[in-house]
Amino acid sequence: MSITVDPAEIAKFEAMAAEWWDPAGKFKPLHMMNPVRLDYITRQVAAEYGRDLASDRPFEGLRIVDIGCGGGLLCEPMARLGATVVGVDAAERNIPVAQLHAQQSELTIDYRHTTAEALAATGEQFDVVLNMEVVEHVADPLAYLSACRALLKPGALHLCSTLNRNAKSFAMAILGAEWVMRWLPKGTHDWQKFITPDELYELLRRAGLTPVDRKGYVFNPISWAWHISDRDLSVNYVTAALAPGEKA
Repeated sequence: MSITVDPAEIAKFEAMAAEWWDPAGKFKPLHMMNPVRLDYITRQVAAEYGRDLASDRPFEGLRIVDIGCGGGLLCEPMARLGATVVGVDAAERNIPVAQLHAQQSELTIDYRHTTAEALAATGEQFDVVLNMEVVEHVADPLAYLSACRALLKPGALHLCSTLNRNAKSFAMAILGAEWVMRWLPKGTHDWQKFITPDELYELLRRAGLTPVDRKGYVFNPISWAWHISDRDLSVNYVTAALAPGEKA
C-alpha cells in the first residue's frame, strides 16, 4: 500500500489544530470560503442523487467521507443535511477537536485518525468523497487520488478542490494570504505543489475517474466575500468527477 502522507505537511496542521473553530484564527480563510464550498458541494450531491435541498434532511441515506476533515467544518453541515458522515484526517490532533465540537453540536460523526490509503484498504465505500484542499499537501497526488477512487461506490461522486499554479496564485495564496494579510502561517502552502486544472483533470482520469465539472472560487476584495465562477479558475477551484459503473 502506497502512503502519500507528507509528515512535514501534517506537522503544519497539527500545530494549528486547536484553532479550527475560531473564525478569526489561523483558519479564517476556510471559514470565509466555507459558504461557497458548501454551496457547490450540496448542489453537486443533490443533482447527482436527485435530492431536494429544500427538504429537511435531503442527504438521508447517503454515506459521505471527508478526507482531510480537519476540525469538521464540512462534516457538520453534511451531518445536519442527513448524511452518514465519516471524517478522516492524518493529523492526529485534529480528531479530538472535531469530536468535541460535534458532541457540543449534538451531531453524530465518525471521526478517525487515518489516511485515505488505510481507509481504502478496509474496503469501505461511499456515495460521496469530499477531497477539499488536500491534494496540494500530499507526497504523491496520483496515488492519493487512486486511494480516493477506491473509496467510491460504482457511479459515486468525487469532489476535489485545490489551488492553481500560476503567478496570480503565488501572489494571492502565498504573498497575499500568508505574508501580507497573515491569514495563514508562512509556509502553509508550497506553490510548487499547486496543480493546474488541466493537470488535475488528467490525474483524475489516470486514477480511474471521469471529470464532469469544474468551477472557480473567487475572492472579491471589495465585497470581502467569495463567489463561484464558471470561468475564473485562476487561483482556487473545485472539480466534480464520477467513479465508473452504475449506481446501485
